[in-house]
Amino acid sequence: MIEYPQIDPVAFSLGPLKVHWYGLMYLLAFFCGHFLLKHRAKKADAPFTEQEASDLIFYSALGIILGGRIGYFLFYTPLETWLSNPLSIFKIWQGGMSFHGGLLGVIGAVWLWSRHIKKPFLQITDFGAPVVPLGIAFGRLGNFIGNELWGRESPDLAWGMVFPGAGDIPRHPSQLYEMMLEGFLLFAFLWVISQKARPRGLISGLFLLGYGGGRFLVEFFREPDAHIGFLAFNWITMGHLLCTPMILGGLILIGFSQAQSKSRN
Repeated sequence: MIEYPQIDPVAFSLGPLKVHWYGLMYLLAFFCGHFLLKHRAKKADAPFTEQEASDLIFYSALGIILGGRIGYFLFYTPLETWLSNPLSIFKIWQGGMSFHGGLLGVIGAVWLWSRHIKKPFLQITDFGAPVVPLGIAFGRLGNFIGNELWGRESPDLAWGMVFPGAGDIPRHPSQLYEMMLEGFLLFAFLWVISQKARPRGLISGLFLLGYGGGRFLVEFFREPDAHIGFLAFNWITMGHLLCTPMILGGLILIGFSQAQSKSRN
């Protein structure tokens, strides 16, 4: 068993304002994404300018925040909460974000931006997708520091952790699993493979398949939300349900990109 590091979720305070590590992870994710996309835009064969790379981060940030918050209420919040206090959706400072909702928000924001700049939607997503896993990694690190989204009980696990508020039995540090699998490893893979020209839609498809498949796997080690539990067969969770369309969408995009490539040859 490994001792859980007791880290104050509040990084620092400015008078009555408390700045949490989770919020700082979001800022770090946007900063790194902005830096890396502008770096990619400097290449001679880049399909976007540095200004367009900055605009992409801006629109994506709006999509993440709005979609993530709305998705949290749609996917994880009991209906009675909506009915009793519908304005609570605006209380972002109380926490609660959904990755799948944020992804849908980004897709919507990027689609609108693609129409504005008159460039193909998949060309934009292929350009931006490689940096997304890095933001996921920082977000999961924020979950770990904030002592939330811990894993299932595993008393004999050598690296199991006893999370404050989760009982005395060691658990899987599932936040760290996601940080590595859907975060750093997926980022490294997509970043390397995107250095060369690829058929349109391939990078986007690999991202959907990589995240969806990785998250689907980690769901077997992650504790289901207490108010939702298992949805079916005593193993299917909300995460499994939401990742299935991502996996299918990724496979479809990969197949589409390969078909497009063959048709040109």
